[in-house]
Amino acid sequence: MDKIDVLAQYLPGAAAPIISKWIDYFQCEFKISKSRATKLGDYRHPFKDHWHKISVNNNLNQYAFLVTTVHEFAHLLTWNEHKNKVKPHGDEWKNNFKRMMKPFFDVNIFPTDVHQGIVNYLNNPTASSCTDLNLARVLKKYDVDLNTTRIEELPMHSVFTLKDGRKFKKGEKIRKRYKCICLTNGNTYLFNPLAEVLATGT
Repeated sequence: MDKIDVLAQYLPGAAAPIISKWIDYFQCEFKISKSRATKLGDYRHPFKDHWHKISVNNNLNQYAFLVTTVHEFAHLLTWNEHKNKVKPHGDEWKNNFKRMMKPFFDVNIFPTDVHQGIVNYLNNPTASSCTDLNLARVLKKYDVDLNTTRIEELPMHSVFTLKDGRKFKKGEKIRKRYKCICLTNGNTYLFNPLAEVLATGT
């Protein structure tokens, strides 16, 4: 199975050839990762003998997978242009995100509500990244598993469960993430507010 066929299992078919070309053009190591509660995707810039690395969670719906992928490639392009001299989600990143989203807008890959959600996000100078909650809520409508909920939606001190069975108690928000205590080992973890979990109770 070639790269385009693999990508087409996770994102809209018409987007797969474009992403495949980006992977080759930027000589990027692209990994489809297991679900991570703390992030949807990740970009690592070149270091020593390692080149660009991008990973995206395998449990995202096709539109969320594509948006997350473009988000990470925008980080790659911004690093190529500015290295680490600019803010991670500053104007340079946002302009690159807009530029890299254009090919998908041109072929009308996104449903109307997702398209509008992305446009609204790009026109909102106060939004710091693609963790924009309004866009995330629109994307969530296309999830297959509707039994999950996002940490931001849980009341404070709620107990929730990850898909691996571990239980946590939701704590206060520290900057952009929630401080949660694992009830199994007592350790503290920081969770993205958009992380999907199974609500257990209080």
